[in-house]
Amino acid sequence: QVQFVESGGGLVRPGGSLKLSCALSESIDSVHIMGWYRQAPGSERESVAAITSRGFTSYADSVKGRFTISQDKSKNMVYLEMNNLKPEDTAVYYCRPASVGYWSQGTQVTVSS
Repeated sequence: QVQFVESGGGLVRPGGSLKLSCALSESIDSVHIMGWYRQAPGSERESVAAITSRGFTSYADSVKGRFTISQDKSKNMVYLEMNNLKPEDTAVYYCRPASVGYWSQGTQVTVSS
């Protein structure tokens, strides 16, 4: 089964930036669609962004214009670049292929002054 692991989280001040990485054990073409999700304390997990193997992207309204999802097929990597971060972006961030039903451990993003 495909494996995936997130990295790049941390503590950042409001207005700051972070770039999350997701490493896949298989090619992006084999999973077709990759997504980034997040779960804040006491909240449901929500979709943040998605990208198809052809490069089509979609975003949650709350992050449009601030977050960018991208991929590097040569490295089997998917990224989430987050700019102008807000305290409400604080959450554990997960990546996952749309075709699987399990999660990795995620990476914590904390936005605080």
